[in-house]
Amino acid sequence: MYTRELHQRTARRFGSVLAAAVLAAAPITVCGPAIAQPPPPTPAPFATPATDTCPQRTQPPAAIDTSEVPAPGASAPAPLPVPDPPVGGKRLAECGTVLPAGAPAVPPDISATAWMVSDLDTGAVLAAKDPHGRYRPASTIKVLLATVALRTLDLDRVVVGTQDDANVEGTRIGIGPGGRYSNHQLLHGLVMASGNDAAHAIAAQLGGDEAAIAKMNDLAKTLHAYDTRAATPSGLDGPGMSTSAYDLSLLFREAMSIPLFAQIIGTEQFDFPGFPPDPAIPGDPDHPGFPIANDNGLLYNYPGALGGKTGYTDDARQTFVAGAERDGRRLAVTLLQADVLPIRPWEQAARLLDYGFALNPAAKVGDIPGDEAESDSGAPGLAAPPGDGDIAYSAQPATEGAFDELWMVLMVAGLILVPVLLVSTWHIRTRRR
Repeated sequence: MYTRELHQRTARRFGSVLAAAVLAAAPITVCGPAIAQPPPPTPAPFATPATDTCPQRTQPPAAIDTSEVPAPGASAPAPLPVPDPPVGGKRLAECGTVLPAGAPAVPPDISATAWMVSDLDTGAVLAAKDPHGRYRPASTIKVLLATVALRTLDLDRVVVGTQDDANVEGTRIGIGPGGRYSNHQLLHGLVMASGNDAAHAIAAQLGGDEAAIAKMNDLAKTLHAYDTRAATPSGLDGPGMSTSAYDLSLLFREAMSIPLFAQIIGTEQFDFPGFPPDPAIPGDPDHPGFPIANDNGLLYNYPGALGGKTGYTDDARQTFVAGAERDGRRLAVTLLQADVLPIRPWEQAARLLDYGFALNPAAKVGDIPGDEAESDSGAPGLAAPPGDGDIAYSAQPATEGAFDELWMVLMVAGLILVPVLLVSTWHIRTRRR
């Protein structure tokens, strides 16, 4: 029974313990001269990583873990060829900060090792740092997967979630075995909340991971994104994975030309389906649907933000691509190998967007190839590289070469057929006579 005596004894004991704790925490006064405590260390000033010597010209920095170790019996792929001249114009071969003549200084507190600001509509590259330096994309490569999916899959098709989807490594949106998901819903989970399980479910419909990766790399090559190699559909690091600030801007611009992609990245919240109880787990409850939120901080905090894609792995660090509109202009910004210090990636992107909007729209340092954009050499684009190694890519359109070959064949055929026809006609007339 809980008596008054017991209550008083408990109170006294608690008071003793509390008094001891207070005495232990209180400073002790020592007679004699005060002992000076050393001041706290001054934090080192922040410095943006230097890239002037082109340390990532051919491949990303060395991995800090085993994520890119090839599977047993396999070997790591060779670095991608380096185009010469560089895609987008000769100034984009520079590895330091690339600015138009007379441009003001770049905003402070940008920790991204490589970045680029470009015009989403004209393709003009306004400013950049190490634009073709090669880095890991992390989940920003989902922009490329989404583009393939949007142009390949039936968005109304419903697929059933699997345990393999649920077990995928990294960030998961919440796909469960037996759940029913349309491709439209999977794409929202892929882009808005960076679900690696959504990437797995989408890749399965493209033929599996290897087939999906091949389709992603084929599209990158077609778009002249020659610094880009996907090694996983989701952006998890793998052997040979790379992209560049230039390529990521190019891939984002291509994706933004698809209205549904532009709509998805600008969606703040979306209702995602749940999944039924697992019969293999006794007492497993029903898993109802739930809302998912867009993980891009720029969307909520920057006036005119169009949306974008975030990414992070231990090797890639923070990666980011996004767009914004102001006074009729739409700009894109990309960050690679950034950190959350001194400010978060979306805040760094906001400063670079402000910088880009303040620049003269006519000033540029290069172009993203397209129907309306031309490089400094005047070539609208570059043909795909024929093989490995540092090679000069031809700027001659492929159709022009094909036409020349056809014309040559027709000329040779004419030189052969015309004499044959003349001789045949002469024989026929001789017989009649």
